[in-house]
Amino acid sequence: MNMMTRPASDTVFAPGPVVLAALIFVAALSRLLPHPPNFSPVEAIALFGGAYFASRAWALAVPIVAMLASDLVLGAMIGGGYATYLGGISFWTVYACIALSTVLGFGLRGKASAPRVLGYGLAGSVLFFLVTNFGAWLGSPAFYPQNAAGLAAAYVAGIPFFKWTVVGTLAYAAFLFGGFALLRRRVPALHAQTV
Repeated sequence: MNMMTRPASDTVFAPGPVVLAALIFVAALSRLLPHPPNFSPVEAIALFGGAYFASRAWALAVPIVAMLASDLVLGAMIGGGYATYLGGISFWTVYACIALSTVLGFGLRGKASAPRVLGYGLAGSVLFFLVTNFGAWLGSPAFYPQNAAGLAAAYVAGIPFFKWTVVGTLAYAAFLFGGFALLRRRVPALHAQTV
């Protein structure tokens, strides 16, 4: 029986998804380093995944898995209070923001210019502020009365952290989008609009 086989030299490895996932995991694990409160890659990795993964399923899954990996490591390192965060309402609101921002990042597909990334980064930061502070209000009835005044108090309490959310999102977006743009110039296999 004569079987046609493809020579190993003809097998083409597509590095794009691996490169994207590696950049996202590096950004997520940078949370293990000392940083100001809310200076985080959360929104940037979601936007980046949405902008560049050809598969929308991978665009959603990779940022969530990367953040979950970093959360589990932080929980193991810090224990106590952080371990109670895992699975709580704050946890779920952050992960909802990752999913929503990934979908937002779909709007950057093939159009990831610096001004657009800046605009989407700011929009993602506002989304994060609104959703996570709503979650803080909803999940802390002993601290925030479950009425309009309590919700307003939760948003006011979040204002000092908002600047770090914006700065973190924009810094990580510059690292991810800028770093990938540099890689694309050097690696022809990464030239496709999505990989």
